[in-house]
Formats: sequence, structure tokens, C-alpha cells
Amino acid sequence: MSTPQVVNVTLPALPQGWSADKDFKAVGTLSAGTQRTVEPVGPHFLAHARRKRHHRTFSEDERIQAQHTVKKTEQEEDDDISENEDPMMLSRDAKDWKSQDHYAVLGLSKHRWRATPDQIKRAHRKKVLRHHPDKKAAMGDRDENDSFFKCIQIAAELLQDPVRRRQFDSVDEACEVDPPSKKEVQKGNFFKLWRPVLQAESRFSRVQPVPELGDENSTQEHVENFYNFWYNFDSWRTFEYLDEDVPDDNENRDQKRHVEKKNANARRKRKTEDITRLRHMVDDLAGMDERIKNFRKAARAGKDKKRLEKEAEAKRLAEEKERARVEEEERKKAAEEAAKADREKNKKAKEAAKNASKKNKRVLKASVKDTNYFAESGAPSAAEVDSVLTDVDLIISKIDAEELAGLAERLTAAGKDVAAVKNVYAEESKRLVGAGKLKEGETKTF
Repeated sequence: MSTPQVVNVTLPALPQGWSADKDFKAVGTLSAGTQRTVEPVGPHFLAHARRKRHHRTFSEDERIQAQHTVKKTEQEEDDDISENEDPMMLSRDAKDWKSQDHYAVLGLSKHRWRATPDQIKRAHRKKVLRHHPDKKAAMGDRDENDSFFKCIQIAAELLQDPVRRRQFDSVDEACEVDPPSKKEVQKGNFFKLWRPVLQAESRFSRVQPVPELGDENSTQEHVENFYNFWYNFDSWRTFEYLDEDVPDDNENRDQKRHVEKKNANARRKRKTEDITRLRHMVDDLAGMDERIKNFRKAARAGKDKKRLEKEAEAKRLAEEKERARVEEEERKKAAEEAAKADREKNKKAKEAAKNASKKNKRVLKASVKDTNYFAESGAPSAAEVDSVLTDVDLIISKIDAEELAGLAERLTAAGKDVAAVKNVYAEESKRLVGAGKLKEGETKTF
């Protein structure tokens, strides 16, 4: 634990001669008090009336209301998993556990495959508390056997195992809904009669969610997707629950293999029959579906219209193709003429630039010639002339046409002044050295 640190701070002293009576100044005043009557409304008014009627304090009322809420919740949970027990079910033999309705034994008939693990657990606990043999004996009911209690234990054990529960759900006949007949559909609502059948079958689908049946306003795409799904239905339904018990006698292995092979064949047969049954059911559903008939009727009615539209479209496309061909030929011709004009224009521009460049080069060479190749006195020697012209050619090779024109313009302005012309060349050489186009001392004259 850290030790607190004490910091001594001295408050500043008041000015000498300061007095609260004469130096204190108030910056505001409090408003006058107002008495108001406040009344509770909504749920607060009901709570207020309840406390006043029963003479309760706030804490007492909150505690009693919490108890009522808990009791009500428990009653709702009990009602959710409570069912009246059939006397015949109470007298069942536990040995015949495969033929019993495990959901009904636990009081979950209305939930069945929709029952959650928590509901199964609570239902099992409730049944055990009611039918445990020790509790029956304590109540004086010693004549009742514990066969139904064993049924409860078997049902709880099976339904709490996901694999075994799925096996039982696969053959749970209480969840099956028979499809309606044609007469029933003619008298009743097609969608209302078939929807429970599809909901019962959809629990076996590996692909979730399952497409809805829709209604009379469903689009053709929706209907086609719906039937494509059901005609390619991927079912997880298995039939292991109906297998014959395999003998647990290690000495008779042949009999054990025979029973296992028999069960496997029986499962394959039941699976094939179930797929065939589902296919026939979907065939009957499609045969009664007026939407499919209307789609086919509309397709036949629009067949000629589509043919005429197709011919008209083909004619239009041919005309557009011909028009596009003519436009393309005209575009190519115009492009060729424009390209030809551009080539001639560029040719003239190049010739003009070339002539200007030649003229500017002549100006550069004439500038050194007019200044006697920068000879100080008398006629320059051949070596001096060659050195100056070499430097001029080197500068010309390092600059572009625009820079050449600018240099020629400056030399023209310098005229025949030796110092001015040489200064122009020196500045240009210095610029090229700064730009990295020439090396320092590469020009001998400038």
C-alpha cells in the first residue's frame, strides 16, 4: 500500500486593511423559493397507489414485487414444459423404450424437435421430482413400480445426446404433416395448406434457411429457385433409430455381422424410399401450383410476340451495323485526311525548325568570325580558330533548339564587340556546367 504524501500549502494573506463589511461585493442573488406540487404518472403512479393502499415503504414494495415476478416467471416456465400425463403412458414397459414417444414422456409434445437443451433439462428435473421411486415411497405409494421412471431416464438420456436425438427426430412420426389432396386445395387456400407440410420437411435440410413458398404475387425467379431447392433437397435424415439391435455376444460374430449388414441395407432402402416420397410430394406441389400454370400460359402467349420482337431486333441491328460501317468508313477517311494534313504541317514545322537551327548555328559561328576568333592582335592562327570553333560546336551540341535561338539572339545583340560576345559564350558555358551538361574546363576558350 502506498504512503500518502502531505504537501503543506500556505494560503495567501489578505491585503492589509481588508474587511468583509466594506470590501466584500456580491455578484448575484438567490431567487425567491417557489412551492410546487409534484404528482407521479404512468407506472410510477401505479406504484405510488399500491404503496399507499397497502401501507408499504419503498423497499417493502420493491421486495414484494420482485417475489411476484420470480413466482410468475417460474409458473410460466412450468406451464411451458407441463403436460397432462396419459395413464397408458404411465404403465409403459421400459424394455419397450424404442416405441415410446420420448418427448411425450418428458412433457415436451408441443415442442418436440424445437425443444432447447435447457427445456429438456428442466423437463427431466421436473419429471424426476414427481416420479422418483423414493419420493413415491415417502408419500406412501409403495405399490407403483418404477417402470415409468426408467422411461423418463431413457428419454432424457436420448434427447440430451445430439446424435441419438437426431436419429429419433428422423423417424418421429408425430412431426410429420400429410400433404393436402387436390380436392382440399380446390376448396381451401393452396399456400395455407402446403406451408405446414414444407415447414415439417424443412427441418431435415442441411442447407438453412429453406426458401419460403411465397404467395400468389411471387416472381417467377422466386418460384423457380424454390422448386430447384426442393428438387435438389439435401436431407440429413437417417434411420439408425429403427435398426435391429445388434447382439452383444462376442462368440457369435457371424450373427453380429449379419445383423449389421441387414441394418445397413434397411437404412439405404428407407433413405431411397424417403427421397422418392419427397420427390413425389414436390411433383404434387408443383402440379397444384397455379403460379407455374400462369407462368407457362404467359410464356406461350408471349412466344409470338418474342419472335416478332426478335425479328425486329435483328433488322434493327442489321441497320445499325450498316450505319456503323458507313460511319466508320467516313471516320477513317476523315482521320486519314487529318493525319495527312498533320504530317504535312509537322513536316513544314520541322523544316522551319531545321532552317532556323541552321540559321542560328550560322549566327554563332559568324559571331566568333566577326570577332576575329577572339585573337588579341593580328590574324588568328589555325589552332586558335579550330579551338574556338570546337568550343562553339560543343556548346551547340549541348543545347536544344530553343536555347540555341536564345543564344543566337544574345549574340546578335552583342554585335561585333569582342568582350560582349565572349561574355555571352562564357555565361552560356557556365550555365551548362551548372546544369551538368558540361564539365568544368571542358571548353578551352570560354
